[in-house]
Amino acid sequence: MSKGFASNYRMVLLAAGISLSFGGIITRLVWLHVIERDELLKYLDQARRSFVVENARRGNIRASRGELLATSRTLLDIGLDPHMLRPEDEARWPDLARMLGIKVEDIRAAAARRSQDASDDDGRDAKPVQWVKLAEGVDESVFEGDPDRHIAGVKDLKIRGVYGNRVYRRFYPQDSLAAHVIGYVNREEVPASGAEHYMDFFLRGRNGWRESERDGRRQELAQFRTREVPAVDGYDVVLSIDTYVQHLVENELQKIAEEYSPAKATIIVSDARTGFVLGLANYPTYNLNEYNKAPIDSLRNFAVSDVFEPGSTFKIVAASGALNEGLVTPGTEFDCGITEIDYHNRHLHLPREDHPFHELTVAQIISRSSNRGAAQLAMRLGDQRFYDYVCAFGFGQKTGFPFGGEVDGLLEPPKRWDGLTITRMPMGQSVAATPMQIHYAMGAIANGGVLLQPQLFREVRDEHGALVFAFADLPRRRVISQRTAQTMARLLMGVASKDGTAVEAEIPRFEVAGKTGTSQKVIDGKYSTRNHVASFVGFFPASRPRVVISVIVDDADAHCASGIAYGHAVAAPPFRRIAEQLIQYLDIKPVDPIPGYGGLAMQTAKRR
Repeated sequence: MSKGFASNYRMVLLAAGISLSFGGIITRLVWLHVIERDELLKYLDQARRSFVVENARRGNIRASRGELLATSRTLLDIGLDPHMLRPEDEARWPDLARMLGIKVEDIRAAAARRSQDASDDDGRDAKPVQWVKLAEGVDESVFEGDPDRHIAGVKDLKIRGVYGNRVYRRFYPQDSLAAHVIGYVNREEVPASGAEHYMDFFLRGRNGWRESERDGRRQELAQFRTREVPAVDGYDVVLSIDTYVQHLVENELQKIAEEYSPAKATIIVSDARTGFVLGLANYPTYNLNEYNKAPIDSLRNFAVSDVFEPGSTFKIVAASGALNEGLVTPGTEFDCGITEIDYHNRHLHLPREDHPFHELTVAQIISRSSNRGAAQLAMRLGDQRFYDYVCAFGFGQKTGFPFGGEVDGLLEPPKRWDGLTITRMPMGQSVAATPMQIHYAMGAIANGGVLLQPQLFREVRDEHGALVFAFADLPRRRVISQRTAQTMARLLMGVASKDGTAVEAEIPRFEVAGKTGTSQKVIDGKYSTRNHVASFVGFFPASRPRVVISVIVDDADAHCASGIAYGHAVAAPPFRRIAEQLIQYLDIKPVDPIPGYGGLAMQTAKRR
């Protein structure tokens, strides 16, 4: 054979090699496109398919006059895609770390996380990591650059694979103001308490989403966007809380804390005509923006979660019931000097008095806070009828306060009473109530005999400010007649007078009506002589009530000059200071003496 031609052996060998190569290619194509097609399409779809959630902005919470109490700030969670990083960008990592306030080692560790959840040794089923968070809650100016200060942003570093996802974080501009009313949203964006939790249906909005494809650089290919649902922002909720009133309340609580160092304290202010809460605060409180740093106990809303024996503030029940049933008049007299009494064929011991009394009228029983007088009023009603009035005033049951954590209080039915209950419950022992129950029981007298449900919401509005829903007052039931309520209002004026137990609450020409309470706390199963709950609950003006105010201070004895935290000394002065400032703010007019209105209370008080 000529040397210009290859041997037959070489030709066959070359042809065989080419055939095997093409055969391998064909076999691989068949393997990829037929045998493993479905499995490989899953990976391809996962790599190219993009499903992006568009977070809805949570609605704002506002005070009654529009002040912002809770809002959502637009922030960025900044992270990186380890597969997109370039070696030449590593020199810019220190600048990135400085801007984000993290360490370079954190970026290096994030860059090394290229896969996760490997199910076998060769990593065949490992999922590629496409996002590793570097910093969360970063202000947008860090990413885009602050033009006012000429500071370069993260984007200006041009590190491929580093990008930010827009998120919303809850922010409370007033810090601790109305903390127990507003509540908070935790780090997982879950509403945990207060209005945030109760009104979450209106506030949270609805997240949107879009589905499209990404290219090899993880950039969205908008032309392949197949489905898109826009996000719907949440509604704004307007509370009945007035920020001025709320500031008054919290300032008074701070004064109480500084002067008496109580275990806890609560002040509630509401509209006497509608039951809308204008101010509600507890001590101790907490900063909503730093809820995670607050002691657990301070997160509780003591106004509805804690109970105590109401003491003499409870005497309004027996007096109202006896007057409403026509069993007594304000001038009916009782012997309050006796220590024992016969009742339903039983010989009962009456409770002790703080001061020696003899014959007192019903008006004087209220103004001078006679324990024995209150017991005899309840006996006129009888066990069951007295119990029915206790229930009618809202004790032993939830008030309907819209937030969680409210308790029923403690109230036993007559069949479970012992021989002393009918003599002790009328003075506020053998029963336990929340501050909210006591407040709205007094409110029933202030608004003409109807028990109202606490109301904290005024309106719900959409993102454009249009009204979605308006809340009205919520009457629960009539407790006493309007005439009886007016009579009780006149009698309660005698308490805040020089002949009553709380002259400290008196505001001349503004008809303050109220009741003091100084209840012994039960310590180790016994009534303590060193631990008391001081309270003053009242409203004004008595002839045309505008506001109801409750001041309740728990265990202030150690810092009282008398050694006992009496309601008139501890709770009545804050009541008066709040009331005096509300007179100007709410433009409450002074009341000229009305013939016969309040005269009976004063005349009967002056007999002795």
